Amino acid sequence: MKEFNLVSPRLEVEIHLPDGRVLSGPRGAAVGDFLSAIPHDSQLVGAVINGDLRELTFPVGMDSRVTPVTMSTPDGTRIYRRSLTFLLEMVFADMYPLATLFIDHSVATGGFYCEVKGREPLSVSELGVLKVLMRKFVKDDLPFARKEVPLKEAMDYFLARGEEDKVQLLKYRKKNYLTLYSLNERMDYHHGYMVPSTKYLQWFDLVPAGDGFTLLYPSRRNPNELSPTSEYPKLLATFLQYGDWLEKLGISNVGALNNAIESGHGDEIVLVSEAFHEQRLAQISRQIADRIDRSHVILVAGPSSAGKTTFSRRLTVQLLALGISPFPLELDNYFLSRNETPLGEDGKPDFEALEALDLALLADHLQKLIHGDEVQLPRYNFKTGQREAGEVIRLARGQPIILEGIHGLDPRLIPKSLSGEAFRIYISPLTQLNLDRHNRVSTTDTRLLRRIVRDARERGYTATQTISRWESVRRGEAKYIFPNQENADVMFNSALVYEMAALKPLAEPLLRQVQFGAPEYIEAKRLLAFLEWFVPLDLNLVPETSLLREFLGGSILKDFTVWKNK
Repeated sequence: MKEFNLVSPRLEVEIHLPDGRVLSGPRGAAVGDFLSAIPHDSQLVGAVINGDLRELTFPVGMDSRVTPVTMSTPDGTRIYRRSLTFLLEMVFADMYPLATLFIDHSVATGGFYCEVKGREPLSVSELGVLKVLMRKFVKDDLPFARKEVPLKEAMDYFLARGEEDKVQLLKYRKKNYLTLYSLNERMDYHHGYMVPSTKYLQWFDLVPAGDGFTLLYPSRRNPNELSPTSEYPKLLATFLQYGDWLEKLGISNVGALNNAIESGHGDEIVLVSEAFHEQRLAQISRQIADRIDRSHVILVAGPSSAGKTTFSRRLTVQLLALGISPFPLELDNYFLSRNETPLGEDGKPDFEALEALDLALLADHLQKLIHGDEVQLPRYNFKTGQREAGEVIRLARGQPIILEGIHGLDPRLIPKSLSGEAFRIYISPLTQLNLDRHNRVSTTDTRLLRRIVRDARERGYTATQTISRWESVRRGEAKYIFPNQENADVMFNSALVYEMAALKPLAEPLLRQVQFGAPEYIEAKRLLAFLEWFVPLDLNLVPETSLLREFLGGSILKDFTVWKNK
């Protein structure tokens, strides 16, 4: 019989990497020290240890399964951008103690649009000085020090600094402590992990944009360099319009939203938000009506879960009120047969590619319909992967066509001869509601939570399944949608200030079902932590016509149609 005896703990521990390699080192050493012994595809900024995301400073006290987190991963880019934002914030506060810095929204090329209040916008030379000081701190290799403090102490600290937005937010925190980071004696809370020190922040730039500036950082697809910047005046104007409206409403941050809901004013917030959408829809409808003689094709495009379907139907209702009856033409029916569909990098049919559509047939049908000719529409059978014969239609003279899909703004979708007869609309939830002045509510997170709730209700998908598909969805958006967004004649912001509070009761149970150890667990845990900041809203307050009902369910527009072939 084998004997069992107590022994002293080993002085060394092992970490097991995903590729089977094993690293050995002293017990209690930081995981970053272990991982520095091997090369990485891009800069190392974190690690997944036994299924949980950790900082590089996390001490390894036992044999563990470890996955390096680099800047080429979603979690890695978030850690890098969060740390870079803190550096900017700290240097800005030192230079302009009487002004306030706001991190407003992200830009597609890789960056955050920032605004300054309490003084004139920063000049090019002032941005240059700010950048030089930031680089000095990078060279000095200052540590990001982490500590947990009692919640009351944290609130007192922010109150003393005049950061009422953070105090408002923390009022509704259920935990009695808060994790703060300090950099050069300045403390802040940034809703996630940081890199160990400023030396990690090698790639950034500050460039003027509108009345503010953009803090550039690498994208995860190009983690070792900054992407070229591009102008985005229409998108920026749409963001700023919504931000100005939120300020007038008095709800520019989540703390203010929570106060409104808790004080019994949730119904007012819902009604005013929906009225804002309705006003914007009416404006767009009037623009179409004013140029109806050259708006024969209405193109609606936007990323996943933007609310394109409900938007198109509400637009149709507005046009009907103006005496215009548009015909919805479904792009999906113009898919090539599956055996003709181009293949993606993974060797599978790429249905998101523009070349997956029969563009020649679409062009022919558009021209015939516009001129009043009879057309037999195709119908795509998703089960067989083949196109079939659909209904035969003829449109009235001047009756516009609504085309909705991800390629709506791609100049190649319709022939050049029809380009001057198209009215192009870009739709996306361009969130301007921030947790506080330095922590934004991500547009991407908004769309993902919408999709998780809708997929569970309509398709029976688990949150695990939806999250697992999200990266592929985002790759398609980056390739086919975002480069064309400035081609729009108008932009519609589908964000609703109250929507996180409405999605929360439905999303949280779905996210909690994601199993620990699953690849999607870390993302689910992050989204749950994000939703903790919101006070839930009574779903009965959301109108049946709301764009949000496309995701919550209960939309009166779900089966809405106005045109029937006789």
